[in-house]
Amino acid sequence: MLSVFQLNRNIRSLRRYRQIVRVLVKYGFEHALSLMGLSRFVARGRRLFRKPEPELARLSPAERMRLALEELGPTFVKLGQILSTRPDVIPRSFVLEFARLQDQVPSFPFEDALDQIRRELGRDPEERFSFIDPEPLAAASIAQVHRARLVSGEEVVVKVRRPGVVEAVETDIDAMMGLAVLAERHLPRSDIYDPVGLVKEFARTIRREMDFAREGHTIERFAENFAGDPTLYFPTVHWECTARGLLTMEFINGIKVSDTAALERVGMDRRLIARRGADAFLKMVLTHGFFHGDPHPGNVLILPDNVICLLDYGMVGRLDTQLKGYLTDILLAIVQRDVDEVISLLLYSGEIADTLDTRALKRDLTGLIDNYYETPLQEIEVGRVLLEFLEVITTYHIKFQPDLMLLAKALVAIEGMGRELDPAFDMVEHLRPFMKQAVRDRFSPRQLIREMNSNLLSYFTLARNLPRDLKELLNRINRNKFKIDLEHRGLDRAMREFDKSVNRLSSSLIIAALIVGSSIVMQTDKGPKFLDFPVFAFMGYTIAGFIGLWWVVAIIRSGRL
Repeated sequence: MLSVFQLNRNIRSLRRYRQIVRVLVKYGFEHALSLMGLSRFVARGRRLFRKPEPELARLSPAERMRLALEELGPTFVKLGQILSTRPDVIPRSFVLEFARLQDQVPSFPFEDALDQIRRELGRDPEERFSFIDPEPLAAASIAQVHRARLVSGEEVVVKVRRPGVVEAVETDIDAMMGLAVLAERHLPRSDIYDPVGLVKEFARTIRREMDFAREGHTIERFAENFAGDPTLYFPTVHWECTARGLLTMEFINGIKVSDTAALERVGMDRRLIARRGADAFLKMVLTHGFFHGDPHPGNVLILPDNVICLLDYGMVGRLDTQLKGYLTDILLAIVQRDVDEVISLLLYSGEIADTLDTRALKRDLTGLIDNYYETPLQEIEVGRVLLEFLEVITTYHIKFQPDLMLLAKALVAIEGMGRELDPAFDMVEHLRPFMKQAVRDRFSPRQLIREMNSNLLSYFTLARNLPRDLKELLNRINRNKFKIDLEHRGLDRAMREFDKSVNRLSSSLIIAALIVGSSIVMQTDKGPKFLDFPVFAFMGYTIAGFIGLWWVVAIIRSGRL
């Protein structure tokens, strides 16, 4: 039996679904919606927005889509922000426009924050906090942050999840998934963009971001990775005041890294801070494979003795061993200006289609590398080069891990802060020892033995399971239960159009039969009469006229005369 909760959720999803369609129609995307089989909703939207606003008509599709996402609310703004890191699946114009999306929403009332804290802790806030500042330090679509003091006296900050945000996000995800399924079925070449996969990735990302207990564990994982390193400091998480919708951590009183005047005023060493920041980030990426995904200046504080403290761990990137090795090889090949090696690595990655024009790709990559040929290594911005490299390969529909784009943007931010602190900052110089160490680790005896053991175990498992799998296959064939499932993709729309054509042809034959039959009855002059005309002939002509008029109106409304 369908639960009341599920029924309410379905009703909310349907309402939201209609809102989304109306907004997309308002901003001029009715053609795409019609292709997806939403003509009925589009017709309703057109009645609301009969004439597009002149300002909208002058905007590009990317600008109109950005405005639509902003009007649809915080969940769709988050979606746009994530898509701005995926130039491999959306056009560059949309990537640039979505990067302008800002997560700016008004704060919610302090009373609602107290109610949320009470629900998360299962007790009154006064039992844990002696003071909570009613004015939030910051507000976003998912949460807002208040300064507070524990009953034990520690100064803390409390991150409180916005009331009702989980239900709103889940409703939006359901609506997005419905639209993604329709897009995958109906829109041409939708397999290139993988709309269903994008929505799944977004759902996984935003659900993690809404789980503040996970963020607390992330902070502790970073602290564990850098245990014993005096150059970095990580806030302490107070678990007795932390839950899925509530995060309480130590208040950090430091100087923003962007406030260079204040750093100099207290005697901080800007060059040392730049070096420490670069080394710490590269260690996150190439040693731990777990890095801070949003290291902009607002999230970096400087403490006494030039110690660096990172804030906001809601967005992190992950690189497994294979991806770290792939990244190392790519960066080495780019820095050494070896285009053939770059092409070889792309081919080895298995993400290149058989129809790819490798000559054109090699030409474009050569042009990219030639732009930096005369540039001294110390002036090369590694993050910018990696971004441009990813932009080149995306034009050939080569997909890559989303964490690589996140890494490239984080590198750009780190390099920008480094050059702001120290004009002579050289990321390549910092990168070189880490890459050499990564290469040494990959070919170390311990790593080679580990890979050999892993391969041997895989072959042993394959050999052990092969007789059983063959026996099962033969048994299925003998029992006539061997099936091959074939999926026809892209034929649904053609079949629907074919069905419409057959229905119209059948209706035309019915109309013709009615007219011919009525004409024959008219000539026989038999049966009951109305105004000296045979009733059956009159009825036949009338029915044929109604059906014909109905079809004419339907054809005119479809716009396919």
